[in-house]
Amino acid sequence: MSSIAARQPLLTEGPIARTLLMFALPILGSTVLQSLNGSVNAMWIGHYLGEAALTAVSNANLILFLLLGAVFGLSMACTILIGQSLGARNMLEAKRVVGTGVTFFVSVSVLVAIGGYVGTPWMLRALNTPADAQAFAVPYLRIIFVAVPSMFFYNFLMMTLRGAGDSRTPFVFMALSVLMDIVFNPLLIFGVGPFPRLGIAGSATSTLIAQTIALFALVFTLYRRKHFLRLTRHELGYLRPDREILRSLVVKGLPMGLQMIVISSSAMIMIHMVNEYGSKTTAAYGAATQLWTYVQMPAMAIGAAVSSMAAQNVGARLWDRVSRITRVGVLYNFLLSGCLIGVIYLFNHAALGLFLPNDAQALTLAEHLNSIAVWSFMFFGVTFVLFGVVRSTGAVVPPLVILFISMWLIRPPFAVALAPHLGADSIWWSFPLGSLASMLMAMGYYKWGGWRRARMLATPIEKAGQDDVAAVAGQQAPTTGQGVPASAE
Repeated sequence: MSSIAARQPLLTEGPIARTLLMFALPILGSTVLQSLNGSVNAMWIGHYLGEAALTAVSNANLILFLLLGAVFGLSMACTILIGQSLGARNMLEAKRVVGTGVTFFVSVSVLVAIGGYVGTPWMLRALNTPADAQAFAVPYLRIIFVAVPSMFFYNFLMMTLRGAGDSRTPFVFMALSVLMDIVFNPLLIFGVGPFPRLGIAGSATSTLIAQTIALFALVFTLYRRKHFLRLTRHELGYLRPDREILRSLVVKGLPMGLQMIVISSSAMIMIHMVNEYGSKTTAAYGAATQLWTYVQMPAMAIGAAVSSMAAQNVGARLWDRVSRITRVGVLYNFLLSGCLIGVIYLFNHAALGLFLPNDAQALTLAEHLNSIAVWSFMFFGVTFVLFGVVRSTGAVVPPLVILFISMWLIRPPFAVALAPHLGADSIWWSFPLGSLASMLMAMGYYKWGGWRRARMLATPIEKAGQDDVAAVAGQQAPTTGQGVPASAE
Protein backbone atom coordinates (compact mmCIF):
# COMPACT_ATOMS: atom_id res chain seq x y z
CA MET A 1 0.00 0.00 0.00
CA SER A 2 1.33 3.46 -0.85
CA SER A 3 2.00 6.13 1.72
CA ILE A 4 -0.98 8.12 0.48
CA ALA A 5 -3.35 5.29 1.29
CA ALA A 6 -2.05 5.08 4.82
CA ARG A 7 -2.83 8.72 5.44
CA GLN A 8 -6.41 8.96 4.23
CA PRO A 9 -9.63 7.37 5.48
CA LEU A 10 -10.56 4.42 3.31
CA LEU A 11 -13.93 2.73 3.01
CA THR A 12 -12.26 0.09 0.85
CA GLU A 13 -10.84 -1.79 3.82
CA GLY A 14 -12.02 -3.39 7.04
CA PRO A 15 -15.26 -5.14 8.00
CA ILE A 16 -18.12 -3.93 5.82
CA ALA A 17 -20.98 -4.31 8.31
CA ARG A 18 -19.32 -2.32 11.10
CA THR A 19 -17.86 0.31 8.77
CA LEU A 20 -21.20 0.90 7.05
CA LEU A 21 -23.10 1.15 10.35
CA MET A 22 -20.58 3.58 11.88
CA PHE A 23 -20.70 5.67 8.71
CA ALA A 24 -24.51 5.66 8.44
CA LEU A 25 -25.34 6.54 12.06
CA PRO A 26 -24.00 10.15 11.92
CA ILE A 27 -25.88 10.67 8.64
CA LEU A 28 -29.05 9.44 10.34
CA GLY A 29 -28.36 11.76 13.26
CA SER A 30 -27.96 14.73 10.90
CA THR A 31 -31.30 13.94 9.24
CA VAL A 32 -33.08 13.70 12.60
CA LEU A 33 -31.55 17.02 13.71
CA GLN A 34 -32.72 18.77 10.55
CA SER A 35 -36.27 17.51 11.04
CA LEU A 36 -36.20 18.49 14.72
CA ASN A 37 -35.00 21.98 13.79
CA GLY A 38 -37.84 22.43 11.30
CA SER A 39 -40.41 21.22 13.84
CA VAL A 40 -39.16 23.58 16.57
CA ASN A 41 -39.15 26.57 14.21
CA ALA A 42 -42.67 25.74 13.04
CA MET A 43 -43.79 25.48 16.66
CA TRP A 44 -42.60 28.98 17.53
CA ILE A 45 -44.12 30.49 14.39
CA GLY A 46 -47.41 28.59 14.49
CA HIS A 47 -48.11 29.08 18.18
CA TYR A 48 -47.03 32.69 18.56
CA LEU A 49 -47.28 34.37 15.14
CA GLY A 50 -50.47 32.74 13.87
CA GLU A 51 -51.77 30.66 11.00
CA ALA A 52 -50.93 33.23 8.31
CA ALA A 53 -47.28 33.20 9.40
CA LEU A 54 -47.18 29.40 9.38
CA THR A 55 -48.75 29.37 5.91
CA ALA A 56 -46.07 31.82 4.80
CA VAL A 57 -43.29 29.55 6.04
CA SER A 58 -44.88 26.51 4.38
CA ASN A 59 -44.97 28.30 1.02
CA ALA A 60 -41.45 29.64 1.41
CA ASN A 61 -40.11 26.23 2.41
CA LEU A 62 -41.64 24.68 -0.70
CA ILE A 63 -39.50 27.02 -2.83
CA LEU A 64 -36.46 26.30 -0.67
CA PHE A 65 -37.02 22.53 -0.93
CA LEU A 66 -36.97 22.68 -4.72
CA LEU A 67 -33.69 24.63 -4.62
CA LEU A 68 -32.11 22.28 -2.09
CA GLY A 69 -33.30 19.30 -4.14
CA ALA A 70 -31.22 20.48 -7.11
CA VAL A 71 -28.25 21.22 -4.83
CA PHE A 72 -28.55 17.76 -3.29
CA GLY A 73 -27.97 16.20 -6.69
CA LEU A 74 -24.98 18.41 -7.49
CA SER A 75 -23.48 17.79 -4.05
CA MET A 76 -24.07 14.04 -4.39
CA ALA A 77 -22.21 14.08 -7.72
CA CYS A 78 -19.30 15.72 -5.91
CA THR A 79 -19.44 13.08 -3.17
CA ILE A 80 -19.24 10.26 -5.71
CA LEU A 81 -16.41 11.88 -7.70
CA ILE A 82 -14.32 12.38 -4.57
CA GLY A 83 -15.08 8.86 -3.35
CA GLN A 84 -14.01 7.35 -6.67
CA SER A 85 -10.83 9.47 -6.74
CA LEU A 86 -9.82 8.42 -3.24
CA GLY A 87 -10.66 4.80 -3.96
CA ALA A 88 -8.31 5.01 -6.95
CA ARG A 89 -5.66 6.65 -4.71
CA ASN A 90 -5.75 9.71 -6.97
CA MET A 91 -5.47 12.63 -4.58
CA LEU A 92 -4.82 15.20 -7.27
CA GLU A 93 -8.07 14.25 -8.99
CA ALA A 94 -9.89 14.63 -5.64
CA LYS A 95 -8.41 18.11 -5.18
CA ARG A 96 -9.43 19.11 -8.69
CA VAL A 97 -12.99 18.05 -7.82
CA VAL A 98 -12.88 20.14 -4.63
CA GLY A 99 -11.50 23.20 -6.44
CA THR A 100 -14.05 23.01 -9.26
CA GLY A 101 -16.84 22.39 -6.73
CA VAL A 102 -15.90 25.41 -4.62
CA THR A 103 -15.98 27.77 -7.60
CA PHE A 104 -19.16 26.24 -9.00
CA PHE A 105 -21.16 26.25 -5.75
CA VAL A 106 -20.09 29.77 -4.77
CA SER A 107 -21.00 31.12 -8.21
CA VAL A 108 -24.36 29.35 -8.39
CA SER A 109 -25.32 30.27 -4.84
CA VAL A 110 -24.61 33.97 -5.37
CA LEU A 111 -26.70 34.01 -8.57
CA VAL A 112 -29.55 32.14 -6.86
CA ALA A 113 -29.42 34.51 -3.87
CA ILE A 114 -29.61 37.64 -6.04
CA GLY A 115 -32.29 36.27 -8.36
CA GLY A 116 -34.33 34.87 -5.50
CA TYR A 117 -34.18 38.06 -3.44
CA VAL A 118 -35.41 40.15 -6.37
CA GLY A 119 -37.98 37.59 -7.54
CA THR A 120 -39.45 36.68 -4.14
CA PRO A 121 -42.83 38.47 -4.62
CA TRP A 122 -43.24 36.94 -8.08
CA MET A 123 -42.50 33.39 -6.86
CA LEU A 124 -44.99 33.70 -4.00
CA ARG A 125 -47.69 34.99 -6.37
CA ALA A 126 -46.94 32.07 -8.71
CA LEU A 127 -47.62 29.72 -5.78
CA ASN A 128 -50.92 31.52 -5.17
CA THR A 129 -49.82 32.30 -1.62
CA PRO A 130 -52.75 33.86 0.32
CA ALA A 131 -52.59 37.64 0.55
CA ASP A 132 -52.46 37.68 4.36
CA ALA A 133 -49.55 35.22 4.30
CA GLN A 134 -47.56 37.16 1.69
CA ALA A 135 -46.92 39.94 4.21
CA PHE A 136 -45.04 37.37 6.31
CA ALA A 137 -43.59 35.32 3.45
CA VAL A 138 -41.77 38.13 1.59
CA PRO A 139 -39.43 39.20 4.44
CA TYR A 140 -38.94 35.59 5.55
CA LEU A 141 -38.04 34.26 2.12
CA ARG A 142 -35.80 37.21 1.25
CA ILE A 143 -33.64 36.59 4.31
CA ILE A 144 -33.55 32.89 3.46
CA PHE A 145 -32.19 33.83 0.03
CA VAL A 146 -29.50 35.93 1.72
CA ALA A 147 -28.59 32.74 3.60
CA VAL A 148 -28.47 30.64 0.42
CA PRO A 149 -24.69 31.08 -0.23
CA SER A 150 -23.90 29.81 3.27
CA MET A 151 -26.46 26.98 2.93
CA PHE A 152 -25.19 25.82 -0.45
CA PHE A 153 -21.49 25.98 0.41
CA TYR A 154 -22.09 24.36 3.80
CA ASN A 155 -23.98 21.53 2.10
CA PHE A 156 -21.17 21.14 -0.44
CA LEU A 157 -18.53 20.82 2.28
CA MET A 158 -20.53 18.26 4.24
CA MET A 159 -21.10 16.10 1.16
CA THR A 160 -17.41 16.44 0.25
CA LEU A 161 -16.39 15.14 3.67
CA ARG A 162 -18.77 12.20 3.35
CA GLY A 163 -17.23 11.36 -0.03
CA ALA A 164 -13.86 11.40 1.73
CA GLY A 165 -15.10 8.84 4.27
CA ASP A 166 -15.96 11.20 7.14
CA SER A 167 -19.60 11.42 8.24
CA ARG A 168 -18.83 12.32 11.84
CA THR A 169 -17.51 15.84 11.28
CA PRO A 170 -20.60 16.88 9.23
CA PHE A 171 -22.79 15.56 12.05
CA VAL A 172 -20.93 17.58 14.70
CA PHE A 173 -21.28 20.83 12.76
CA MET A 174 -24.89 20.06 11.83
CA ALA A 175 -25.58 19.70 15.56
CA LEU A 176 -23.87 23.06 16.16
CA SER A 177 -25.95 24.73 13.45
CA VAL A 178 -29.24 23.26 14.69
CA LEU A 179 -28.51 24.19 18.30
CA MET A 180 -27.75 27.79 17.35
CA ASP A 181 -30.87 28.01 15.17
CA ILE A 182 -33.09 26.69 17.96
CA VAL A 183 -31.56 29.12 20.49
CA PHE A 184 -31.63 32.22 18.28
CA ASN A 185 -35.18 31.61 16.98
CA PRO A 186 -37.19 32.86 19.98
CA LEU A 187 -34.59 35.51 20.83
CA LEU A 188 -34.93 37.16 17.42
CA ILE A 189 -38.65 36.55 16.97
CA PHE A 190 -39.62 38.18 20.29
CA GLY A 191 -36.65 40.51 20.84
CA VAL A 192 -35.35 39.04 24.09
CA GLY A 193 -32.72 41.12 25.88
CA PRO A 194 -30.36 42.93 23.49
CA PHE A 195 -31.79 41.15 20.43
CA PRO A 196 -34.12 43.12 18.13
CA ARG A 197 -37.78 42.06 17.79
CA LEU A 198 -37.97 40.86 14.17
CA GLY A 199 -41.09 38.69 14.14
CA ILE A 200 -41.10 36.09 11.39
CA ALA A 201 -37.95 37.65 9.91
CA GLY A 202 -36.23 36.64 13.15
CA SER A 203 -36.79 32.97 12.36
CA ALA A 204 -35.09 33.36 8.98
CA THR A 205 -32.32 35.48 10.50
CA SER A 206 -31.58 32.78 13.07
CA THR A 207 -31.11 30.32 10.19
CA LEU A 208 -28.81 32.79 8.42
CA ILE A 209 -26.69 33.29 11.55
CA ALA A 210 -26.53 29.59 12.43
CA GLN A 211 -25.58 28.47 8.91
CA THR A 212 -22.95 31.18 8.48
CA ILE A 213 -21.26 30.60 11.84
CA ALA A 214 -21.27 26.82 11.34
CA LEU A 215 -19.80 27.24 7.85
CA PHE A 216 -16.90 29.42 9.00
CA ALA A 217 -16.30 27.17 12.02
CA LEU A 218 -16.15 24.12 9.74
CA VAL A 219 -13.71 25.77 7.29
CA PHE A 220 -11.52 26.95 10.18
CA THR A 221 -11.51 23.46 11.70
CA LEU A 222 -10.58 21.76 8.43
CA TYR A 223 -7.60 24.07 7.95
CA ARG A 224 -6.52 23.86 11.58
CA ARG A 225 -6.52 20.07 11.33
CA LYS A 226 -4.69 20.24 7.99
CA HIS A 227 -7.38 18.16 6.31
CA PHE A 228 -5.98 16.34 3.31
CA LEU A 229 -8.57 17.84 0.93
CA ARG A 230 -8.00 21.46 1.90
CA LEU A 231 -6.55 23.71 -0.80
CA THR A 232 -3.26 25.28 0.24
CA ARG A 233 -1.84 28.55 -1.07
CA HIS A 234 0.05 26.70 -3.79
CA GLU A 235 -3.07 24.83 -4.93
CA LEU A 236 -5.38 27.76 -5.58
CA GLY A 237 -5.05 27.01 -9.28
CA TYR A 238 -7.45 24.12 -8.71
CA LEU A 239 -10.17 26.76 -8.22
CA ARG A 240 -10.12 27.23 -11.98
CA PRO A 241 -13.00 24.97 -13.05
CA ASP A 242 -12.04 21.75 -14.80
CA ARG A 243 -14.38 21.43 -17.80
CA GLU A 244 -14.81 17.66 -17.55
CA ILE A 245 -15.45 17.72 -13.78
CA LEU A 246 -17.87 20.64 -14.17
CA ARG A 247 -19.74 18.76 -16.89
CA SER A 248 -19.99 15.71 -14.65
CA LEU A 249 -21.32 17.74 -11.71
CA VAL A 250 -24.11 19.14 -13.87
CA VAL A 251 -24.91 16.16 -16.13
CA LYS A 252 -24.81 13.62 -13.29
CA GLY A 253 -26.04 15.91 -10.53
CA LEU A 254 -29.20 17.25 -12.12
CA PRO A 255 -30.86 13.81 -12.55
CA MET A 256 -30.21 13.11 -8.86
CA GLY A 257 -31.72 16.47 -7.97
CA LEU A 258 -34.70 15.75 -10.22
CA GLN A 259 -35.37 12.62 -8.15
CA MET A 260 -36.22 14.88 -5.21
CA ILE A 261 -38.49 16.98 -7.42
CA VAL A 262 -40.27 13.84 -8.70
CA ILE A 263 -40.89 12.77 -5.09
CA SER A 264 -42.16 16.19 -3.97
CA SER A 265 -44.37 16.72 -7.03
CA SER A 266 -45.87 13.25 -6.57
CA ALA A 267 -46.62 14.16 -2.95
CA MET A 268 -48.47 17.26 -4.18
CA ILE A 269 -50.61 15.12 -6.47
CA MET A 270 -51.45 12.73 -3.64
CA ILE A 271 -52.39 15.49 -1.20
CA HIS A 272 -54.64 16.98 -3.89
CA MET A 273 -56.44 13.62 -4.13
CA VAL A 274 -56.65 13.28 -0.35
CA ASN A 275 -58.17 16.77 -0.02
CA GLU A 276 -61.18 15.64 -2.06
CA TYR A 277 -62.25 13.38 0.83
CA GLY A 278 -62.57 16.23 3.32
CA SER A 279 -60.68 17.78 6.20
CA LYS A 280 -60.90 14.71 8.47
CA THR A 281 -59.15 12.52 5.91
CA THR A 282 -56.59 15.23 5.17
CA ALA A 283 -55.85 15.62 8.89
CA ALA A 284 -55.44 11.84 9.21
CA TYR A 285 -53.09 11.77 6.23
CA GLY A 286 -51.10 14.70 7.62
CA ALA A 287 -50.64 12.95 10.96
CA ALA A 288 -49.56 9.71 9.28
CA THR A 289 -47.03 11.50 7.07
CA GLN A 290 -45.46 13.04 10.18
CA LEU A 291 -44.61 9.49 11.29
CA TRP A 292 -43.61 8.45 7.76
CA THR A 293 -40.96 11.16 7.74
CA TYR A 294 -39.13 9.40 10.56
CA VAL A 295 -39.73 5.90 9.17
CA GLN A 296 -37.90 6.89 5.97
CA MET A 297 -34.85 8.29 7.78
CA PRO A 298 -32.91 5.04 8.35
CA ALA A 299 -33.31 4.01 4.70
CA MET A 300 -32.17 7.42 3.47
CA ALA A 301 -29.16 7.40 5.80
CA ILE A 302 -28.15 3.88 4.78
CA GLY A 303 -28.62 4.76 1.11
CA ALA A 304 -26.37 7.81 1.44
CA ALA A 305 -23.75 5.81 3.36
CA VAL A 306 -23.86 2.98 0.82
CA SER A 307 -23.37 5.47 -2.01
CA SER A 308 -20.25 7.01 -0.43
CA MET A 309 -18.82 3.64 0.54
CA ALA A 310 -19.55 2.05 -2.84
CA ALA A 311 -18.01 5.03 -4.68
CA GLN A 312 -14.61 4.47 -3.05
CA ASN A 313 -14.77 0.76 -3.83
CA VAL A 314 -15.80 1.46 -7.42
CA GLY A 315 -12.76 3.74 -7.71
CA ALA A 316 -10.61 0.90 -6.35
CA ARG A 317 -12.33 -1.59 -8.73
CA LEU A 318 -13.30 -3.82 -5.79
CA TRP A 319 -16.52 -5.12 -7.34
CA ASP A 320 -16.91 -8.07 -4.99
CA ARG A 321 -16.81 -5.67 -2.07
CA VAL A 322 -19.41 -3.44 -3.77
CA SER A 323 -21.75 -6.46 -3.95
CA ARG A 324 -21.23 -7.20 -0.26
CA ILE A 325 -21.89 -3.54 0.63
CA THR A 326 -25.22 -3.85 -1.21
CA ARG A 327 -26.23 -6.97 0.72
CA VAL A 328 -25.27 -5.47 4.08
CA GLY A 329 -27.10 -2.22 3.24
CA VAL A 330 -30.30 -4.09 2.38
CA LEU A 331 -30.02 -6.11 5.62
CA TYR A 332 -29.57 -2.97 7.72
CA ASN A 333 -32.58 -1.44 6.01
CA PHE A 334 -34.76 -4.37 7.03
CA LEU A 335 -33.42 -4.31 10.58
CA LEU A 336 -33.66 -0.55 11.25
CA SER A 337 -36.74 0.30 9.18
CA GLY A 338 -38.44 -2.91 10.30
CA CYS A 339 -37.90 -2.06 13.96
CA LEU A 340 -39.37 1.42 13.49
CA ILE A 341 -42.35 0.08 11.59
CA GLY A 342 -42.91 -2.52 14.30
CA VAL A 343 -42.89 0.19 16.98
CA ILE A 344 -45.46 2.19 15.00
CA TYR A 345 -47.75 -0.82 14.71
CA LEU A 346 -47.43 -1.48 18.44
CA PHE A 347 -48.09 2.15 19.40
CA ASN A 348 -50.12 3.25 16.38
CA HIS A 349 -52.89 4.90 18.39
CA ALA A 350 -50.57 6.69 20.83
CA ALA A 351 -48.13 7.86 18.14
CA LEU A 352 -50.87 9.32 15.95
CA GLY A 353 -52.50 10.79 19.04
CA LEU A 354 -49.54 13.16 19.35
CA PHE A 355 -50.81 14.92 16.22
CA LEU A 356 -54.58 14.33 16.52
CA PRO A 357 -55.30 14.58 20.24
CA ASN A 358 -58.92 15.79 20.06
CA ASP A 359 -60.33 14.22 16.92
CA ALA A 360 -61.46 10.61 17.29
CA GLN A 361 -62.70 10.26 13.71
CA ALA A 362 -59.46 11.52 12.13
CA LEU A 363 -57.47 9.35 14.53
CA THR A 364 -59.39 6.24 13.47
CA LEU A 365 -58.81 7.11 9.81
CA ALA A 366 -55.09 7.65 10.44
CA GLU A 367 -54.74 4.29 12.18
CA HIS A 368 -56.50 2.61 9.26
CA LEU A 369 -54.33 4.18 6.55
CA ASN A 370 -51.17 3.47 8.56
CA SER A 371 -52.10 -0.19 8.78
CA ILE A 372 -52.33 -0.29 4.98
CA ALA A 373 -49.31 1.78 3.99
CA VAL A 374 -46.58 1.99 6.61
CA TRP A 375 -45.12 -1.50 6.15
CA SER A 376 -44.33 -0.71 2.51
CA PHE A 377 -41.52 1.64 3.54
CA MET A 378 -39.31 -1.44 3.81
CA PHE A 379 -39.68 -1.70 0.01
CA PHE A 380 -38.75 1.97 -0.24
CA GLY A 381 -35.63 1.28 1.82
CA VAL A 382 -34.44 -1.51 -0.48
CA THR A 383 -34.92 0.81 -3.46
CA PHE A 384 -32.95 3.59 -1.79
CA VAL A 385 -30.04 1.27 -0.99
CA LEU A 386 -29.91 -0.09 -4.54
CA PHE A 387 -30.09 3.43 -5.95
CA GLY A 388 -27.18 4.40 -3.68
CA VAL A 389 -25.05 1.60 -5.14
CA VAL A 390 -25.84 2.10 -8.83
CA ARG A 391 -25.38 5.87 -8.73
CA SER A 392 -21.92 5.39 -7.19
CA THR A 393 -20.69 4.47 -10.67
CA GLY A 394 -22.44 7.36 -12.40
CA ALA A 395 -25.66 5.57 -13.41
CA VAL A 396 -28.05 8.34 -12.36
CA VAL A 397 -30.74 8.38 -15.07
CA PRO A 398 -32.25 4.88 -14.54
CA PRO A 399 -33.12 5.60 -10.87
CA LEU A 400 -34.83 8.82 -12.00
CA VAL A 401 -36.84 6.92 -14.63
CA ILE A 402 -37.81 4.22 -12.12
CA LEU A 403 -39.03 6.82 -9.61
CA PHE A 404 -40.99 8.65 -12.30
CA ILE A 405 -42.72 5.46 -13.42
CA SER A 406 -43.67 4.35 -9.91
CA MET A 407 -44.65 7.76 -8.51
CA TRP A 408 -46.32 9.28 -11.56
CA LEU A 409 -47.39 6.46 -13.88
CA ILE A 410 -48.38 3.81 -11.31
CA ARG A 411 -49.39 5.40 -8.02
CA PRO A 412 -51.78 8.25 -9.10
CA PRO A 413 -53.49 6.32 -11.96
CA PHE A 414 -54.10 3.36 -9.62
CA ALA A 415 -55.63 5.64 -7.00
CA VAL A 416 -57.87 7.33 -9.58
CA ALA A 417 -58.96 4.09 -11.27
CA LEU A 418 -59.99 2.33 -8.05
CA ALA A 419 -61.45 5.35 -6.25
CA PRO A 420 -65.04 4.52 -7.31
CA HIS A 421 -64.66 1.06 -5.74
CA LEU A 422 -62.36 1.65 -2.75
CA GLY A 423 -62.79 5.32 -1.93
CA ALA A 424 -59.84 6.78 -0.01
CA ASP A 425 -58.41 3.28 0.40
CA SER A 426 -57.38 3.43 -3.25
CA ILE A 427 -54.92 6.17 -2.27
CA TRP A 428 -53.58 4.25 0.73
CA TRP A 429 -53.07 1.05 -1.32
CA SER A 430 -51.29 3.01 -4.05
CA PHE A 431 -48.36 3.56 -1.66
CA PRO A 432 -47.48 -0.16 -1.24
CA LEU A 433 -48.05 -0.70 -4.96
CA GLY A 434 -45.75 2.16 -5.95
CA SER A 435 -43.07 1.11 -3.44
CA LEU A 436 -43.21 -2.51 -4.58
CA ALA A 437 -42.95 -1.47 -8.24
CA SER A 438 -39.93 0.75 -7.46
CA MET A 439 -38.19 -2.06 -5.59
CA LEU A 440 -38.77 -4.64 -8.32
CA MET A 441 -37.54 -2.29 -11.05
CA ALA A 442 -34.51 -1.30 -8.96
CA MET A 443 -33.69 -4.97 -8.30
CA GLY A 444 -34.02 -5.73 -12.01
CA TYR A 445 -31.71 -2.88 -12.97
CA TYR A 446 -29.20 -3.81 -10.28
CA LYS A 447 -29.07 -7.41 -11.50
CA TRP A 448 -29.25 -6.95 -15.27
CA GLY A 449 -28.62 -3.25 -15.94
CA GLY A 450 -25.41 -1.71 -17.23
CA TRP A 451 -24.63 0.37 -14.14
CA ARG A 452 -21.21 -1.26 -13.65
CA ARG A 453 -20.12 0.19 -17.00
CA ALA A 454 -21.30 3.72 -16.17
CA ARG A 455 -18.74 6.50 -15.61
CA MET A 456 -18.84 9.78 -13.73
CA LEU A 457 -16.09 11.19 -15.98
CA ALA A 458 -15.51 10.56 -19.67
CA THR A 459 -12.04 9.30 -18.76
CA PRO A 460 -12.20 6.76 -15.91
CA ILE A 461 -10.27 7.68 -12.77
CA GLU A 462 -7.10 5.63 -12.60
CA LYS A 463 -4.82 4.87 -9.69
CA ALA A 464 -2.31 7.63 -9.04
CA GLY A 465 1.25 7.17 -10.06
CA GLN A 466 4.25 7.65 -7.80
CA ASP A 467 4.54 11.32 -8.83
CA ASP A 468 1.01 11.99 -7.63
CA VAL A 469 1.71 10.22 -4.36
CA ALA A 470 4.87 12.20 -3.77
CA ALA A 471 3.16 15.47 -4.66
CA VAL A 472 0.59 15.16 -1.89
CA ALA A 473 2.21 12.88 0.67
CA GLY A 474 3.68 15.80 2.57
CA GLN A 475 0.28 17.46 2.86
CA GLN A 476 -1.47 14.57 4.58
CA ALA A 477 -2.31 14.49 8.25
CA PRO A 478 -2.66 11.11 9.96
CA THR A 479 -6.32 10.27 10.27
CA THR A 480 -8.58 7.91 12.08
CA GLY A 481 -11.01 5.65 10.28
CA GLN A 482 -13.61 8.46 10.35
CA GLY A 483 -11.45 10.86 8.40
CA VAL A 484 -10.61 13.05 11.40
CA PRO A 485 -6.92 13.81 11.92
CA ALA A 486 -5.48 11.88 14.82
CA SER A 487 -4.17 15.10 16.34
CA ALA A 488 -7.75 16.32 16.68
CA GLU A 489 -8.85 13.41 18.83
